[in-house]
Amino acid sequence: MTETLDIKISRTTASRLQQTDFDNLPFGKTFSDHMFVADYANGEWKNLSVIPYGEIGLSPAISALHYGQAFFEGLKAYKHADGKITVFRPDKNAIRFNKSAERLCMPTLPEEIFLQSIATVVDLDRDWVPSKPNHALYIRPFMFATDPYLGVTPSSTYKYMVLVGPVGPYFSKPLRVKIETHYTRAAEGGMGYAKAAGNYGSSMLPARKATEEGFDQLIWTDAKEHKFIEEMGAANAMFLLDGKLITAEAKDTILDGVTRDTVIALAKEWGITVEERKVSVAEIVEGAKNGKLTDAFGAGTAATIAPVASISYEGEEYFLSDPKTREFSNKVFDTLDAIKYGNAPDTHGWNYLVSE
Repeated sequence: MTETLDIKISRTTASRLQQTDFDNLPFGKTFSDHMFVADYANGEWKNLSVIPYGEIGLSPAISALHYGQAFFEGLKAYKHADGKITVFRPDKNAIRFNKSAERLCMPTLPEEIFLQSIATVVDLDRDWVPSKPNHALYIRPFMFATDPYLGVTPSSTYKYMVLVGPVGPYFSKPLRVKIETHYTRAAEGGMGYAKAAGNYGSSMLPARKATEEGFDQLIWTDAKEHKFIEEMGAANAMFLLDGKLITAEAKDTILDGVTRDTVIALAKEWGITVEERKVSVAEIVEGAKNGKLTDAFGAGTAATIAPVASISYEGEEYFLSDPKTREFSNKVFDTLDAIKYGNAPDTHGWNYLVSE
């Protein structure tokens, strides 16, 4: 952080904290008292402020609504037993945020604005950070185009915002997943590596079809042949096959997940061979058949470590070992949990201190 930014703070006069049921927190539906807002115009970011959470006025002609210049990030803040509040690896999210901005022809955001905007609103709403296990304060930074102009051209003005809200677990049980062989999430040369709003919009129909068939998530495959595994709907897909951790290489169709990167770092420290490469559907299905696929899970900020109970492909469902007995993914989950909540030494410097 190079400088302390001048951020104007307007506190709410009517907190909703006491009316919030922290024992019932559907993911992404509860928001804290404040949000961060900044505007981009004439080549600079300005009007940095924290204001009470609520509706904002926008022209119906803004280009984000018509041409899709919008993207977001996701990260979490955690409360430690001693009262400290930390955010997990926000520097990685700041880097990815700007990669998304560049891909969508939008202005980049200085890292100090990204970090301090998050720190300011989280600190102000620190009483909203849950204390329960497997709970956290979810943080949603996002940017969208605001020019009121119906022309297919990059906007000249933008708005950056940060919303926060308490959340419980994203998934409540091990996942039944289906390998998708028709629909496509991303193609080479596209924007699959960006957290663009449009990526998620295009995934909703196939995801709904899968849900109607009884599945919890899709495993996306390559757009050209549907022979190689890419990622899951809400997380990067990771597998322990024949004693090796394998996952698709982060490239232009794969989101470079922060949790994914963290899992890889831990695996290497523990002496496990890691392969970031093309992962064929055939080898995963064969591994599920012959028992060499001993672990499979999704890794993501919202999902954390989400165990896969079964994998379906072309009408056949392959059941994996009981997730409770899996050594690797359970060790990863417990290790990450301990670091994030301050119950184990943070030897990597992953925790960003927000509030004492």
